[in-house]
Amino acid sequence: MKKMVSQFGSFFGNIALLLMLSVGTTIAQVESENMKGPQINLENPESRTLEHNGKKIIIPSSIKDQTVTSDRSFRIGYNLLSEPKDFIGRWNLTLDMNGKEIPSWLEVKQSGLGVLVGYFVGDHGSARPISVINFENDKISFSIPPQWESGNKDLVFEGVLSGDKLTGTIQYPNGGLFKYVGERAPSLARDQNPTWGKPINIFNGKNLDGWHADKSENQWVVKDGILSSPKTGANLITNEKFDDFKLLVEFRYPKGSNSGLYLRGRYELQIQDDIGQEPSNILYGGIYGFLTPNEMAAKPAGEWQTYEITLIGRRLTVVANGKKIINDQIIPGITGGALDSKEGLPGPIVLQGDHGPVDFRKILITPGR
Repeated sequence: MKKMVSQFGSFFGNIALLLMLSVGTTIAQVESENMKGPQINLENPESRTLEHNGKKIIIPSSIKDQTVTSDRSFRIGYNLLSEPKDFIGRWNLTLDMNGKEIPSWLEVKQSGLGVLVGYFVGDHGSARPISVINFENDKISFSIPPQWESGNKDLVFEGVLSGDKLTGTIQYPNGGLFKYVGERAPSLARDQNPTWGKPINIFNGKNLDGWHADKSENQWVVKDGILSSPKTGANLITNEKFDDFKLLVEFRYPKGSNSGLYLRGRYELQIQDDIGQEPSNILYGGIYGFLTPNEMAAKPAGEWQTYEITLIGRRLTVVANGKKIINDQIIPGITGGALDSKEGLPGPIVLQGDHGPVDFRKILITPGR
């Protein structure tokens, strides 16, 4: 059992509020020099009402400050102790990495009777399982082996709840320590399917109008109606942002190449030479690290291929070369390499150019409204 003490305002003198965390119930006790109130269950309004010097005192059940007497000039402030269940859910994280905002993602789940486990996505790479998330002194922590990060130490994560936010630090395998702020990920559930608008060619077949590169040197070129990234370099990003949409893309790649398509700039759909491989969430047609296609629909390298994509909230359907390989599945969170972690906002279409060569000849989007 743990407890913490928070002093009342001056009106209450020496009265203190003792908040104690026991198994399954948060309880409180009011004390002063000449009065000791009963134990009170903060989830039961009747047990939270006390009398003191003719004044009615109501112990608030919210984490936020609340008025606790009929005289609204007096307030009480306190924070309830965190419980493991308070951390459960998906969190969109934003790191302050030397003054630059870097997106990341965390999911906390309960396994069995009370063990916390989860998944973590860094600023690049795929979702990684967390075998156990520790909870001690109101703080969660875990460590996981490096994936694509430099250094050979574990990545170490620590976090506490600050109101409705998760805050703390992430220490990278190379020793870099960065602060972050996390917000609960939105559900992105829709009451109804969108009404589809008019299809828009976001690649005009002539030039890069409507697009910009994420680096000063841009290797993307347009020739004979084909948009090409002939070598490793910048990613290409639409100036316009989209919410729900249908997207038709025609692409090809040389043997052994690896590229991708970021939906809303946050969810990478793999474009990769994987013909003959077993389906995987890190190969052709997968949402990187999350969703596995039901079959490997890739054509041989050098042939033109198609993706027909429908994204409504988190619900994703992908038809690859005429085969439905992902059918109305939920994307849990952002993938590595996302532009940001602000999932509630519209985002651009991003063509990955920082890996292998790739060509596009049609990029047609139909926005929903």
